[in-house]
Amino acid sequence: MEWLQVIWFILWGVLWGVYFLLDGYDFGVSMWLPVLGASSEKERTAMYQATGPFWDGNEVWLITAGGVTFAAFPLAYAVLFSSLYTPLLILLFCLIIRGVVFELRFQVEHRYYRLVCDGLGALTSLLAAILLGVAFSNLFRGLPLQYDATLQFSMFQGNILNLLHPYCILGGVLFVLIFLVHGALYLAYRVEGDLKTKSMYMAKLTWPIFLVVFLVYVALTFLWAFKPRLSENFLASPLLFALPALCAVCFILSGYYIYFKGTPGKAFLASAGGIFTLTMTGVMGMFPNLIPSRIDPAGALTISNASSSNHTLTIMLVVAVIMVPTVIIYQIWAHRKMSWPIKADY
Repeated sequence: MEWLQVIWFILWGVLWGVYFLLDGYDFGVSMWLPVLGASSEKERTAMYQATGPFWDGNEVWLITAGGVTFAAFPLAYAVLFSSLYTPLLILLFCLIIRGVVFELRFQVEHRYYRLVCDGLGALTSLLAAILLGVAFSNLFRGLPLQYDATLQFSMFQGNILNLLHPYCILGGVLFVLIFLVHGALYLAYRVEGDLKTKSMYMAKLTWPIFLVVFLVYVALTFLWAFKPRLSENFLASPLLFALPALCAVCFILSGYYIYFKGTPGKAFLASAGGIFTLTMTGVMGMFPNLIPSRIDPAGALTISNASSSNHTLTIMLVVAVIMVPTVIIYQIWAHRKMSWPIKADY
């Protein structure tokens, strides 16, 4: 392994973590539309206004994470997008429909037209969350990859049904619950009045369910996820236990701020920290695997056998050192400037 490969592996995980914590609240707010926005058009409008200035900027991180996979680890990109072609294509259409809903919902002042838009936004957000959870759980579990010596390529052995293992389905449920809590907290932080009260109530209602599913998922991860790699990494480097410990602290703090302090802003930040550290815990548990194989160790894609040349990684690193902090600074600035309190009364 080269140090550049290690750096890009960590950066790959960071980009996915940032994407989940940012677009996660977009998904969550959209999924809550049929529930929290059921009483009036004003409340549904307020929910769109809460995420409207940010949703497309948040999805930039998905493009960046995918771009990094393509440029830094092209072989892993090829295997991943061929193996998970159907679910990733469905995910793409979900993201397209969500974008169309955000842009076109307010172009027609017709009740049923807007209700259809709201339903499509909620449904595609739900499907996207499930698909992301199932996809990453399959990476933790390992894909059925067989190395073909003739083609010198790892071939996917199976079909879409092989991806629907109970553990992976539970991962999809976990993503939905995380995003529901995250979205409710964000909405409670941004809006005022009855909608704020309802959002906080839904966060209180959903958080215990999320906690139970989260604990079950963590236990099953250590039982089923490409063992013994996940546990070996943490046992070999005890400092890595700081990641799951910090993840637990963040989610506990989120519950504390929800139930005992009633401060959605702090609870949302704690939830964001939990999502990011949860992602990094899974990524560092996979190291040095990008795509483990559960049927043939030779079929696994690692940072060594799937990476670009050192020259390519060096050029990309220079660009990343400049551009990633720039995008982070811009998004912090945008959230500070456009996160004004929203009233559902106009």
